[in-house]
Amino acid sequence: MSSFSHGPFLWYATRAAGLVTLVLLTASMALGILNAGRFRTRRWPRFLVQGLHRNLSLLALAFLALHIGTTVIDTYVSIGLPDALIPFLSPYKRFWLGLGALASDLMIVLAVTSVTRLHLGHRAWRLIHWAGYLCWPVAVMHGLGTGTDHGRAWMVGLTLGCVAAVAGAAAYRAARLLPARRLAR
Repeated sequence: MSSFSHGPFLWYATRAAGLVTLVLLTASMALGILNAGRFRTRRWPRFLVQGLHRNLSLLALAFLALHIGTTVIDTYVSIGLPDALIPFLSPYKRFWLGLGALASDLMIVLAVTSVTRLHLGHRAWRLIHWAGYLCWPVAVMHGLGTGTDHGRAWMVGLTLGCVAAVAGAAAYRAARLLPARRLAR
């Protein structure tokens, strides 16, 4: 057994990839909410918001793959690929890792259906894409319940910052919907 498969490198890589995934997923979620709310300014046209949302989502998926890969390769705790992809299978921190597996599965479904969007049709894609509203909070909960840093002040602060970003985007979208509903009456 090499020191690579159970040394601190993989532990740091797993933690870093998980944190980067959370930040990218948060940014993607906030941009997706803003895009659905038709956010735009002169400097930020709507196509830019949509393109950033799409590209950050793909980057989040790449870091998720790195997070899962380094977790599975690390031999310090026995977490196999099935444990990482099948919710609530792992005997190690079953609930918290199960949430991570569920969030991963939802991200994969979102990515696959977005790539096949033209074949699905807009209505079916949009219905499936609502899974993003479940994926993000489940991923946040996974981060709060696992890892060696989950209770540290900086991690709680990072998580609160992520929640604030998504809440701000949701508040913007809600504020845009209210006048439209009043006019429709």
